[in-house]
Amino acid sequence: MASNLLQPQAHAVFVPFVSARGACHGLRPARRTLPPQAGTQPRPRSACVDAAAQAAPGHATHTSSTAASSFPAMAPMPATVSHEVLRAPVASDMETCRQNLLDVVGQRHPMLLAAANQIFSAGGKRLRPLIVLLVARATLPITGMPDLDEKHRRLAEITEMIHTASLVHDDVLDESSLRRGKATVNSLFGSRVAVLAGDFLFAQSSWFLAQLENLEVIKLISQVIADFADGEISQASLLFQTDITLDRYLDKSFYKTASLIAASCRCAAVFSDCSEPVKDAMYAYGKHLGLAFQIVDDILDYTQNAETLGKPQGQDLASGNLTAPAYYALQDPSTSKELSRLITSRFVEEGSTARALALVTAGGGIARSLELAREQGQAALAALSCLPPSASKRSLEGLVEYVLQRLF
Repeated sequence: MASNLLQPQAHAVFVPFVSARGACHGLRPARRTLPPQAGTQPRPRSACVDAAAQAAPGHATHTSSTAASSFPAMAPMPATVSHEVLRAPVASDMETCRQNLLDVVGQRHPMLLAAANQIFSAGGKRLRPLIVLLVARATLPITGMPDLDEKHRRLAEITEMIHTASLVHDDVLDESSLRRGKATVNSLFGSRVAVLAGDFLFAQSSWFLAQLENLEVIKLISQVIADFADGEISQASLLFQTDITLDRYLDKSFYKTASLIAASCRCAAVFSDCSEPVKDAMYAYGKHLGLAFQIVDDILDYTQNAETLGKPQGQDLASGNLTAPAYYALQDPSTSKELSRLITSRFVEEGSTARALALVTAGGGIARSLELAREQGQAALAALSCLPPSASKRSLEGLVEYVLQRLF
């Protein structure tokens, strides 16, 4: 039974997602390379290859709404997908991961322990380690591995440490006092402790990464950390720039969010001893799921109140960070002129931010961004087509629904 959230609407307009830097391996912007496969012989196309190729942004366009029926329907899930249902196949693994994270961060110093308790008890769903563990379990039957390797579990912890470090540093850069409705580390302990806590997490994750002793994995995850910096620099350079393109927005979203999810999904398949086509497909799943997640996050900045968001509504727009909804509204002739004026004036007029939020909705920014998120969700589902049926695969499919249903 296909989800209504994944059904494209007739009015949707999709544009090519080809980075100005081109494409690499059909999976990510150029400059970002997957492990070389020089000297390998061409192999027959598998379901994984076809799914990853169809989903990949390096190909000419997003899949249009007219072709949506070629994507697989999602396996039956509850009408509202719960986090508890999704994590059920790896619940014990997730609890071990949570405890290990607290132990790793807090064992060196009481201040770090206090920061760790704040970081890892802030109500997050730990989606990144969940995705890693689900991909790991979903790919085991392909190669006949009896159970998860300890490297799978350590990879899940590394992924969450890197993600959390980036959030701690983001809160310092943005001078944020709240995240998920709770006080940030910098608001409680000061920016100095927050920066050091983030640095410690990055350093510890790098140490654990080296201990995995897998060059492909080390290269992939190390690149993610560079991508974070790329994303922040790209975002800073585009503040209040009304000529932003969809390409640049998607590149920025990849660097900030999808890069880590994509790389960690591929790494999970590496530790399951999967073939290149399966690893490519898992990368494509993570990339498109990550992009859908970021697009939804950007929509919520416009549509949810401060209490639900855990931060002021419209904070991205007010700070000049123009995301998909603003991009689409700037393309609409009925709203582009006034919205552009408000943005370039940096919202100096009283009530200008509220007016801009209204213009984004009136200009179709929310509706068209939702279509873009759905498109990415369909591409993520397509990349799972080569996995054998399992509870973990159903949860990976359900995660697409889970990401999109945050809007409703």
